Amino acid sequence: MTGRRDLFPPVEPYRTGRLRLDSRHTMYWEESGNPRGAPVLFLHGGPGAGATPVHRRFFDPAHWRIVIYDQRGGGRSTPLGETADNTPAHLAADIETLRRELGIASWVVFGGSWGSTLALLYAESYPENCRGLILRGIFLARQAEIDWFLYGVAKVFPEAWRAFAGYVAEEERGDLLAAYYRRLVDPDPRIHMPAARAWSLYEGACSTLLPNPETIAAFGEDRLALGLARIEAHFFRHHLFSEVDDLVGGIGRIRHLPGIIVQGRYDMVCPIRSADELARAWPEAEYVIVPDAGHSAMEPGIREQLVLGTERMKRL
Repeated sequence: MTGRRDLFPPVEPYRTGRLRLDSRHTMYWEESGNPRGAPVLFLHGGPGAGATPVHRRFFDPAHWRIVIYDQRGGGRSTPLGETADNTPAHLAADIETLRRELGIASWVVFGGSWGSTLALLYAESYPENCRGLILRGIFLARQAEIDWFLYGVAKVFPEAWRAFAGYVAEEERGDLLAAYYRRLVDPDPRIHMPAARAWSLYEGACSTLLPNPETIAAFGEDRLALGLARIEAHFFRHHLFSEVDDLVGGIGRIRHLPGIIVQGRYDMVCPIRSADELARAWPEAEYVIVPDAGHSAMEPGIREQLVLGTERMKRL
């Protein structure tokens, strides 16, 4: 294990592809790093945000066979922002489809924010195909977390929340999710794009401990904004987990796997309570609280701990 504490140098994919998932959805995927290395799968957040080249850089390219893809409705997968046939069960099954397509027996799964949700769901569904998990900014897809995102954040970021809530009419603000959802699924881009930008910019503004204009600018880009806002609103409205399928409730299926949980102390998008509950239910996992970080994987302390985590996972 090296003592590396920041991202690895940029690396380009050695192979890319598009995988037909069904009559509606096609997945973008790529591989970089060492073709004969230990397989690791990167799961992006959102849902709907898509992956970017910087995400390859959490992994030592000499050691890892790095697999990155864009989930249904996000990034370079098509159609962008599509909500039909788009559920957590579809996304977990898509990972298995990709694993078989690439001829990988098992892999380490790395996911942050919504990616941590999907990583837990996938691992609990297919534990035999996972070598370990690295999770960041834990989100358990529960109603209380959605309520915090829609309303609770106003206690810490009141100016960002006012812009978010102020985008819709005052009489609609009692149910912001319904108000945004109506606009986001409207087929007219003159209606859905401004709503998508307002939603996405709100999330970007609350994602870092200190103001970060680069982060906010990235969240305002059209492709990211539409995929993120529409798919998030769709999942938040229709696909939260209940006590029956709760992810912490199913943790017994994966406690034998090595796990690393990285959480920013001042994460306002996915507050630390969820990570704390997961860590208590999974005491075998390493639990790292970054004392000077918010939500974003690009926070200096978060990215340092994620890189150190991928280095530790080499021997775990």
